[in-house]
Amino acid sequence: MPPPLHCQGHISQCLGRILACRGDATVAAAGPGGRRLSGAEFVDGVRSLAAGLVDRGLRPGHVVAAVALNSVEYVQLFLAVTYAGAIIAPLNYRWSFEEAAHSVELVQPSAFVFDGAFSSWALRLTESDRFPSIGLYLLLGDPCRTGHAVAEFESVAHIKRSMRGATVMMEPMSAPGDVALICFTSGTTGRPKGVAISHTSLIIQSLAKIAIVGYGENDVYLHTAPLCHIGGISSCMAILMAGGCHVLIPKFDAKSAFDAIQEQGVTSFITVPAIMADLLSYPRKEMISDWGKTVTKILNGGGGLSLDQINEASQLFPHAAIFSAYGMTEACSSLTFMALNIPKLQEPKNQPGSHYGGVCVGKPAPHVEIRIGMDDNNTSSSPTGNILTRGLHTMVGYWANTKVDSSDCVRNGWLDTGDTGWMDKAGNLWLMGRQKGRIKTGGENVYPEEVELVLSQHPGVAGVVVVGVPDSRLGEKVIACVSIKDGWKWVDARTKHQGKGKEVSPQILHEHCRTKKLSRWSSDENILAFGN
Repeated sequence: MPPPLHCQGHISQCLGRILACRGDATVAAAGPGGRRLSGAEFVDGVRSLAAGLVDRGLRPGHVVAAVALNSVEYVQLFLAVTYAGAIIAPLNYRWSFEEAAHSVELVQPSAFVFDGAFSSWALRLTESDRFPSIGLYLLLGDPCRTGHAVAEFESVAHIKRSMRGATVMMEPMSAPGDVALICFTSGTTGRPKGVAISHTSLIIQSLAKIAIVGYGENDVYLHTAPLCHIGGISSCMAILMAGGCHVLIPKFDAKSAFDAIQEQGVTSFITVPAIMADLLSYPRKEMISDWGKTVTKILNGGGGLSLDQINEASQLFPHAAIFSAYGMTEACSSLTFMALNIPKLQEPKNQPGSHYGGVCVGKPAPHVEIRIGMDDNNTSSSPTGNILTRGLHTMVGYWANTKVDSSDCVRNGWLDTGDTGWMDKAGNLWLMGRQKGRIKTGGENVYPEEVELVLSQHPGVAGVVVVGVPDSRLGEKVIACVSIKDGWKWVDARTKHQGKGKEVSPQILHEHCRTKKLSRWSSDENILAFGN
């Protein structure tokens, strides 16, 4: 068994700051009847649960798989598992049972924790012989609100009550290799992989967000992102370390978010483009301009915001500094940050243009080292190449067969992000796109993300997805599937149109690409567009 924590970094060290800073509520569940816990109550719950898990056989290095919607108890579970030296492995609640079962087999957990919304998963796991490693099933939330069969499982609440007062002598422990978390990738190129992330990486990432975004003990942070995604987890950790207050809704929807902002005086939250789009299209947003002024920090990740979205968000939350972040699960969330607008400036900071293309994603965080790895066969003058990163933020490795495998992911200390980009003279990183998504057409490299960015700037385009399809002459053709905004008309390439007014056609999009410096491959025979 590893020795007790002394000088190592450990995410549970945030508990001391919570005790010092949070005499009032440190966590609150939004909505009628929502729970509110003071700092002392929150910390006591974490330590009691940790002692209870150890009492029931959990040991350093064991894995605890969990599936639940966001809740006060889920945040406590995350800290309690790692306090006991075990490793938390949150499952994506949007998965099917078979997708979840694959991940459970991958991490071979000693315990499985679930809330009432996923009781069917727990029952199926117990009835199958595929998961012999699971020796403990625990229910998050109130057992009285679940079915009779599920209520037979021991609840986390019962463990905390039974262990109060038994935590005085217990010190936080660490798992072998400093691993705190197994966070699953999105699985866009296959089945999700389990990314092993260390205590050190989580701490470093938290400090970066505190330094750049400015989180502090006076922040009231709304959990808009699920606690199974690295963005939601890392921002949660940053607020815990800053000593701020957490406001939890089970999962995001615009009404619940706006209600929480009004009721709790929310100062900060994170978004992805879909979340921001829902907030901006919320029918009652015009009625909330007064209490939208409490928001001072918005961090966006998972894709860029359009200039229209930035402008609208600045009007809806007039005192909010809006940041964007580029990152990935394997790098424990954010690699670079960029301020999209700063309050009291007349207009948002626009992204600078360049003849190399791509989208600017800002400068590396203080703890992050980035370089561009050039292909040995690259003889062109273009500065683009594989984006590599090095530092304490990178993952320990991928989890497989009860251990970490880092042989194929980190070479000479550098993690290959799988993305392609370049660095400008000011130190900004420009993102071109995914290496695996690259389209090779007529001898040119085309990144779908680059084309999508350009086409989305057309005033009539609401959304666009770009893919490559095989072509006997060009190798691949570029296909754009375009969604048109309300009030605009799609004119097919074979249909005669007047070329004026609110019309969008393949020819118009061809010309739009050419004017945006994509002429190297944008020919009528190459880009084909299909509208809704």
